[in-house]
Amino acid sequence: MTEFLFSPDAKWLWTAVMMVALFFPVRKLIWVMTVRRAIKKAGDDTIDETEKTRLLKRAGFTAGLLSFLFSLFYVGRIFAP
Repeated sequence: MTEFLFSPDAKWLWTAVMMVALFFPVRKLIWVMTVRRAIKKAGDDTIDETEKTRLLKRAGFTAGLLSFLFSLFYVGRIFAP
């Protein structure tokens, strides 16, 4: 089992593990930056909950895409011959 985990055959496993590990902090970072930008743009101190939920969904999509691409290239580089 250990031999499989560190072989190039497990590339997709490590890509998925790294993607999940990166997804949540990246989503939070993107969400905080977009909420701050929306607050600054609106000129108010806060924004409503529906807007925060919409921005969280948007941040989730962007974070998923970025995490997947980074993980794919990083793991591909590690297991390159």
